[in-house]
Amino acid sequence: MAHLLGTETEYAIVTPDRPDFSPIVSSTHAVVAYAALHTDARTRWDFAEEHPLRDSRGFDLKRYQTVPVVDPHAIGVANVVTASGARFYVDHAHPEYSSPECRNAWEGMLYDAAGDVVLRKAAAAVAQLTAQDTSVLSDHEPCPPLKFYKNNVDGKGASYGSHENYQWSRSTDFDDLAQGLIPFFVTRQVVTGAGRVGLGPEGEEPGFQISQRADYIEQEISLETTLNRGIINTRDEPHADAHQFGRLHVIIGDANLSQTSNLLKLGMTSLVIDAIEAGVDFSDVRLADPVEAVRTVSRDLELKEKLPLRDGGQMTALEILAVYRSRVSADTDAERDVLRRFDEVVELLSTDPLQAAHLLDWVAKYRLIKGYLDRGVAADDPKLALIDLQYTDIDPARSLYHALVRRGQMRTLVSEEEIERAADVAPPGSRAGLRGAFMQHYAADLVSANWQYVALRRGDLTTLFELDELLTAAPETREAIIHGELDLDQLISRLKAEGISPE
Repeated sequence: MAHLLGTETEYAIVTPDRPDFSPIVSSTHAVVAYAALHTDARTRWDFAEEHPLRDSRGFDLKRYQTVPVVDPHAIGVANVVTASGARFYVDHAHPEYSSPECRNAWEGMLYDAAGDVVLRKAAAAVAQLTAQDTSVLSDHEPCPPLKFYKNNVDGKGASYGSHENYQWSRSTDFDDLAQGLIPFFVTRQVVTGAGRVGLGPEGEEPGFQISQRADYIEQEISLETTLNRGIINTRDEPHADAHQFGRLHVIIGDANLSQTSNLLKLGMTSLVIDAIEAGVDFSDVRLADPVEAVRTVSRDLELKEKLPLRDGGQMTALEILAVYRSRVSADTDAERDVLRRFDEVVELLSTDPLQAAHLLDWVAKYRLIKGYLDRGVAADDPKLALIDLQYTDIDPARSLYHALVRRGQMRTLVSEEEIERAADVAPPGSRAGLRGAFMQHYAADLVSANWQYVALRRGDLTTLFELDELLTAAPETREAIIHGELDLDQLISRLKAEGISPE
């Protein structure tokens, strides 16, 4: 796992006391209240490096491009960079948390969980202001109490994303990368699925399935993220040296609460990417109809269904995953840990899927649902959909997932204290730490920020700091930035003395 990775999660937001309250407005309340109580400034996000219509296959749908809105005070575009270097913002009608850049799957799992802490703090901040009959938004009434859910469907036909991002080398042909990953993405859901009550986009058929996203995947490869979704998304926004790196934007995954599911999702995907980049061939497991196979796997609760292959053969999801497992290699202790945990999970799934209920989201949720079904509750009883929703509540006092953790029925890999710390402290040695430090210590001079740059005001001038370049500064200079020990002029002088010249 030599490349960076990270996650993005769009949370479901609800105002139970005011069901008619606009989710765009409530999401804005959440972000701005968090910014007011936990940071020194809202951030104008610099979209200069954002190209959502640039395709990894080599073209750009320029005729459809529009100038992005960047006013940080407008409803629906609130944005804040957290102390950890993560981004918390409003995306359409959802609050979204984008983790800082992480160096391996373990960090990725930890900083994904930290997003739940950020959202809980946002809910508490809104509640604190509302208790004072105060609105953090000008000309708006106080916000009703907020509830957040870490899921991917609303039961009415809409799906929102839990996206993964993996850095990959431009020396790898994108088509080779895509074709090598498609069978893996189709089958990995037996390990990474979050579980869902309801079949079909609107949950119109009773039943339980493994994945929340399966019914919303319509193509093998696509640039879109909100319609005509593909198993492989081709958006080309590397947020790094575009000649050297690409960023694989993965939209097929579910939002996970299980730390094991999340670790294996990030870790195994990273290892498969590494294998493809090393020239490992997976053409013998290419599927005859990958899109149909996504739904087949999701509804195969016994994991016995054979999937037709392009070469005329047939394999189950677990058999295909076994091929991937046999061809990836681990070079670090962190990678070997991923493989060890993957082997444990697959062995349990192969014997009896329910034996993995203490490890995987979909199995844990299915065991809860199955308990009601075995007692005679009808498959279309609304109570089952409520269980599905309550599992994903990020409030530990209300969440069925957290109840399982407290009972010792769900394995955790990191402590709540570690997760709380990750909400405020960036991964060590990363540009995320520098980004978060600028937000914390130079907020009064802040003009804008994005993943690669931070712009600060010096009198009538704006100075642009390239974060990757700052990582080459002397260790004591980086520490001075992180701890806010230098004023802006002192910092620029120090950097110039080291051969780094902010623009």
